[in-house]
Amino acid sequence: MPALQSIDVAVFRFLNGTLRNAAFDAIMPIFAGGAWFLPLVLLGGVTLIWKGGVRGRLCVLMLAMTLPMGDSITNGIKHAVLRPRPCLTLENVHLPLLRKHAPETETDFRRTGCSDSGSLPSAHATNWFAATVVAWIFYRRSWRFMLPLAITVAFSRVYNGVHYPGDVLAGAIIGAGYGAAFVLSIDALWRFTARRWFPLWWNALPSLIAFPSLSASDPESAKSQATNAPPNSKLLAEMQWLRLGYALIAFVFTTRLIYLASGRIQLSEDEAYQWLWSKHLALSYFSKPPLIAYAQWLGTHVFGDTAFGVRFFSPVCGAVGSLVALRFFAKYVSARAGFWLVAIFNTTPLLAVGSTLFTVDSLLVLFWTLAMFAGWHAVQPDATTRHWALVGLWMGLAFLSKYTALFQWICWAMFFWLWKPARVHLRRPGPYLALAINAVCALPVIIWNAQHDWVTAAHVANDARLDAPWKFDLKVPLGFFGGTFGLLNPVFFVATALAPVAMWKHRADDPLLRFFFAMGAPVFLIYAFYTLHSPVLLNWIAASIVPLFCLMVTYWERQAPRTRRLRAWLTTGVVLGAFAVVLMHETELIKKFTGVALPPRNDPLRRVRGWSETAEIVERERQKLSAEGKPVFVVGGHYGTTSILAFYTPRTDSVNAPQFYYRALGRPNSQFYFWPSYLGVRRGENAIYVQDKDEPRPPPKDMVKQFASVTEVGHFPVRHRGRVLRHVQVFACRDLLP
Repeated sequence: MPALQSIDVAVFRFLNGTLRNAAFDAIMPIFAGGAWFLPLVLLGGVTLIWKGGVRGRLCVLMLAMTLPMGDSITNGIKHAVLRPRPCLTLENVHLPLLRKHAPETETDFRRTGCSDSGSLPSAHATNWFAATVVAWIFYRRSWRFMLPLAITVAFSRVYNGVHYPGDVLAGAIIGAGYGAAFVLSIDALWRFTARRWFPLWWNALPSLIAFPSLSASDPESAKSQATNAPPNSKLLAEMQWLRLGYALIAFVFTTRLIYLASGRIQLSEDEAYQWLWSKHLALSYFSKPPLIAYAQWLGTHVFGDTAFGVRFFSPVCGAVGSLVALRFFAKYVSARAGFWLVAIFNTTPLLAVGSTLFTVDSLLVLFWTLAMFAGWHAVQPDATTRHWALVGLWMGLAFLSKYTALFQWICWAMFFWLWKPARVHLRRPGPYLALAINAVCALPVIIWNAQHDWVTAAHVANDARLDAPWKFDLKVPLGFFGGTFGLLNPVFFVATALAPVAMWKHRADDPLLRFFFAMGAPVFLIYAFYTLHSPVLLNWIAASIVPLFCLMVTYWERQAPRTRRLRAWLTTGVVLGAFAVVLMHETELIKKFTGVALPPRNDPLRRVRGWSETAEIVERERQKLSAEGKPVFVVGGHYGTTSILAFYTPRTDSVNAPQFYYRALGRPNSQFYFWPSYLGVRRGENAIYVQDKDEPRPPPKDMVKQFASVTEVGHFPVRHRGRVLRHVQVFACRDLLP
């Protein structure tokens, strides 16, 4: 081993030092990733999807599946080997990537040209050689440009001083190995299972990597195989799409569970806040109905007080909703449409994030969707009272999840107005039974609020700014539509916006289309109209997304025979959406693609990272203050900060004698108002007061009045993987006054 290390160092010195020149200094940092890389990848992927036929789409799919998996393999090996980079262990290393005078918020790598992450193997080399092998499997001539690129990237890692030659050699071998192994394994799995489960597709494509009979340049072969299909091919094709939908749901569900279990993200402030609710189960809460607390109580009792336990039911909600939608569409529209609807759900950023983070919207969307599909059964001529009872139950559970569920009664009123044949049910007991069940479900919220002076109603009114005058600001509606354009996936947003207009023009007599329109459009339009009054949070429209997507998919599915390019647009939307969803779940990939990390303020993962580091800072300062001999508790300047600290600090206290408090204000503005306070209980004790502020601010006047002295300890940067995500301001508060 020492001999190999000596050879590695000698070759490194030659490539990094002897070959040093001005031209390489300018060129080689580009191959570390730059602004050119991401657009190039997107352009190449879209081109292959659009013009590459089956071969091109399979190539893109394999690359999209292989590279993230390889990244996990590479990181696992790095953590196991723990070989430091040469720029950390050797002297006089040439660092062309070094950026002088970089701001503090940039990564250590961008500031110093070096990283403290493991050196063996090189992730750049691994990914590029894996991509080269995958591309070669599908396009034999691709090696002519992919291999030189991969070799250049590998060389640049050594020249830039961040890897040994052995690191890139190992990366090349590992990348080429797992790239070939993965594609060949998927092909073997296809050959083994497709003959039985997808016989029509297997007949047209018996291998994923061999295209003797079906390719983009041989459409006649595809027509010939379609002509020779068995007589029951239409029914068989529907069954295949249904099975593919099941497989997609299972894959996404499993992937989300693995992602949550990996610990790559921490809890958000709202999730931690609602986790504290689950420790104080009640009929309702200050700002939300009680179901989220009971769901988190169940999840943490099964999986413990972990982020996985808190979030377990979020992917469950997404999977159940997708499964019900798939089966509904297989019955009333087509299984093919159901599969693409599920694909759309999982490549729409807002819905995908809602199936990862566990908030009230996850439960609301699920129960709204269940109530909608049960409602379609209930309005059929042969419907029974049981169908309406299910509608009432699902709507009641939606109300216990979020108060937005009340809008579904407006949606029902619109449907009865739009579709006269359905009004016959208004002369039957079904709708009124549903209303009664919904009212029974609302009783816990009503009882709790009656005991607390209807504090929730005041809070909701305050959030909606009902007491504010109407004041038009063009930036607000533009921001609303711009945000929905991005979060709903631009391709799907446009298709969804066009579908209702086209529906009234071409298919106004279709009751299912009218039903989907009525179940989603009122919510979206109400909030869109309200932007003329005041800003609206984008998650408020969450309940409208599923029905509007159902409308969009149903309409365009029935227009498919007259829309040849529909499949290409749909595939492009799914691929772009999947790419965006992956980046939203791992924003550090942007740095790998472009060489530049997102500014912390623009990073969507900022709210779910750095909290354990924040808790460490606060606990360190608490221990210092404890050395003075008095007990020390912690007071948060925001309910979210308090909740996060309570979750990520080692728990040595009980729920009834907490160590973490929200500052006592004397008026209800969070659930902490209804729990034990430190006033009158911790008299004479010291406290640490914490503010999550990027700019230093003086402590609140009420905190100054509550203690004998309040002094600032420091304004500390919170770092996560070398980046400053936020700052936390800490004050030492001594001697709580009577």
